[in-house]
Amino acid sequence: MLAALFFASTALAADDAPLPPLSIASQGSFFVGGREVSSTTLSSVPKQHVPTGTITVDQMYVHYEVPADAGNRYPLTLIHGCCLTGKTWETTPDGRMGWDEYFLRKGYPVYVIDQAARGRSAFDPSSINAAKAGKLKPGELPLVFSAGHEAAWSVFRFGPKYPDVFPNMQFPLEAQGEFWKQIVPDWSDALATPNPTVPDLALLAARLNGTILIGHSQSGIYPFQAAAIGTLGIAGIVALEPGECPATGSDMRPFAKIPVLVLFGDNIKGSPRWAPRLKQCRAFVHAANIAGVNAELIVLPEVGIHGNSHLMMQDKNNLQVADWLLDWIAQHVGEKK
Repeated sequence: MLAALFFASTALAADDAPLPPLSIASQGSFFVGGREVSSTTLSSVPKQHVPTGTITVDQMYVHYEVPADAGNRYPLTLIHGCCLTGKTWETTPDGRMGWDEYFLRKGYPVYVIDQAARGRSAFDPSSINAAKAGKLKPGELPLVFSAGHEAAWSVFRFGPKYPDVFPNMQFPLEAQGEFWKQIVPDWSDALATPNPTVPDLALLAARLNGTILIGHSQSGIYPFQAAAIGTLGIAGIVALEPGECPATGSDMRPFAKIPVLVLFGDNIKGSPRWAPRLKQCRAFVHAANIAGVNAELIVLPEVGIHGNSHLMMQDKNNLQVADWLLDWIAQHVGEKK
């Protein structure tokens, strides 16, 4: 049995009392998936770095922590969304406890990933160097974008438009400068379909022999797509404000024995981006229920939790949302048998 590692925490409980040290049985990191690419354009500075060789791409970085008191609880795999990395789930911009630590303190093993070509998961630079060397036309460069503060404002639903704020909005805007630092270039449009993260998640679930896949926004569809590849190890699916849900005419058989939750926050009505997505996800859940799937869609204000932005895991009431989610998991997924 692995010896428990004890870590002091500067986090505070609700009454501002210091929390007890974390007791962690194991922690570490690894990669899942990936493929080799041979190229003659690995470098745009050939006098300093050899341009010909083989690199590995499409791999998914995974960081994990397992609490000493995990018991039979399923690991939670946290999958970030567009323009972000695994930082999404860590300490909030204003310094409060993130979901990664909170779930750990609640006794759940936590696996945090960086999507393929994001964060600590490498992207393929060969086409960029090929264009710089004149071997590709500029129009053949990979598609990439960064989310500007102004555009992201309404996407993340801090307010209807920049810089207006919803009256009840829970995101800590006093620390928005720290949040903007989390945004990174997004290469997803340059990758294969489905995103390489999807088969990597299927591999991870099988490797863990049981995990609940929790996707957010852009990655909200990924757990469903991973289940379509193979259901081995997928104990539950949680889609937090997914960019899309499976179509109503989709094959529902992969989800037959997997509890499914689709969760949305507040101030959705009137949003040109999120209102149609909520409607589409409602249609999916209805079709899934007809097909016998244990699927549920919840809008947080309907259960008494108000003001949540698109980033509910970083909002000021993030632990209240986390508790609600853990209650749902306990009721619908349960523990390993």
